[in-house]
Amino acid sequence: MARSPYGNYGHAILTAAAMSTPDRVALTYCGERSFTYDELNRTVNRRAHALLAAGVTPGRRVAALLNETLHVAEVYLAQAKIGAVTAALNPYWPVETLRAVVEQSGCTAFVYDSTVEEVVAEIRPSLPAITTWINASDLSAGSEEEPPLGGFHDDPLALYYTSGTTGLPKPVVHTHASSLATAQIWLDVPRGPDAVFGTGAIIWGIGFPAIVGPALYAGMRLVLEQDWGPANFLRVVPRERVTHVSQIPSFYAALLGSSEHEAVDLSSIRVIMLGGEPLTATMLGRIKDRLPDAGVYSYYGQTEAPYTCMGRVDDGSTPLGSSGRARTGNAVRVTGPSGRRVVDEVGEINLAGPHRMSGYDGLPDKTAEVLRGEWYVGGDLGSVSSDGVLRVLGRREDAILKGGVWTQPVAVEEAAAALDGVAEAGAVGVPAHVEGQDAAEQRILLAVVARAGHSLDAAKLARTLDDILAPHQRPDHILVADALPHFEDASGGPGKLLRREIRERHGHLLES
Repeated sequence: MARSPYGNYGHAILTAAAMSTPDRVALTYCGERSFTYDELNRTVNRRAHALLAAGVTPGRRVAALLNETLHVAEVYLAQAKIGAVTAALNPYWPVETLRAVVEQSGCTAFVYDSTVEEVVAEIRPSLPAITTWINASDLSAGSEEEPPLGGFHDDPLALYYTSGTTGLPKPVVHTHASSLATAQIWLDVPRGPDAVFGTGAIIWGIGFPAIVGPALYAGMRLVLEQDWGPANFLRVVPRERVTHVSQIPSFYAALLGSSEHEAVDLSSIRVIMLGGEPLTATMLGRIKDRLPDAGVYSYYGQTEAPYTCMGRVDDGSTPLGSSGRARTGNAVRVTGPSGRRVVDEVGEINLAGPHRMSGYDGLPDKTAEVLRGEWYVGGDLGSVSSDGVLRVLGRREDAILKGGVWTQPVAVEEAAAALDGVAEAGAVGVPAHVEGQDAAEQRILLAVVARAGHSLDAAKLARTLDDILAPHQRPDHILVADALPHFEDASGGPGKLLRREIRERHGHLLES
């Protein structure tokens, strides 16, 4: 029996929309180019046929180093249609990381664009397993007819890499089926017939099935930019009348920390998705003051299981500090040390659903550590209420032990961020090394950044926080910094807060 074409990610995401709404605008790129669903589908088909002509056959692994967001969308979808397995490389990796990842990927073909030609020239001699090198600009001469579909359902679609804190990024295998399940996120979030999703250069990697796929699958207009930092955000949103955005809370600390946004029309925004970091009451208040008509949603997931939980937090339907309930078709639970489910108790977060990865490529031991039956258990701590609302506390390794009591850094950061003049805060635990104390005992280092036009006094902040926080949460040293370190995600704005970098750069301030 022939397999349904709707089990192929590229066909279900794009071809189906081109069949039903061919003249609807699917994508705009940097304010310069626009494609209807039919035009985008034909473009993707040309690239698919050109890939086939270059010898990219179903199941062949293709390393993709693409920095232009339009190329990412077109090439990833083309490879999905023909059944190639995309190794989604991060163009912001150091060269040595890039080389090592490709060596371990099992790829025999490599597609790239003009922005990374120098890097390709540098690594090419050391990658003999790559026998086919393809410049994306050469993938335009194929037929516009639908290519033969080559991957379906549980066939691997792509390797998406974790950011990781030590060692090489881990290759997360997602299938056509798991990626299609991720594409259904807008079933749980309102959208209208004129919905427009805006995003920047973070669509390579897991951003592709978490951003591009859902927008196209839902029939939205996708606005692709090369830069999605605050400055360009303020230009693009009014120009394109963007209605839906997805960022991390640190983005709004930067956006609203200066006065540049005040004269800009941002009234088109209707849905703000926030994840990756805790959303504090202070930050939510700042967002709602500036964008009172926008619904603010928290979400939680990982590369291994994207967008598992979701909930609106600005209307009271989801408690602030929570990430909502498992979205349609997914499941979440929390387990205690024995592995049994617990309610209203802190434990390890378990995620399940058709969107879950199939495993880490070539790493059976790592896969066995985190896949436990239907569940993915990735090391985050949290609690689930009796009615299914998830509250994420953070990573086990981020927890701070002071005075014999554990606390999560977000508790300290939220208190600091609520103080007048503070734009952002990052708290870390530093080994106490005090004679007679538990070897695991820590002291707390708090780094803060001032809002534009404000100055901060560390001693005054310390006195104020002493009145607010419990003894085991009070900072032992406060540093007023020009900026906090963030993960480079190519968005142009701040990526996730890198607490380990705060510890490495400034931990010596607490040395006894």
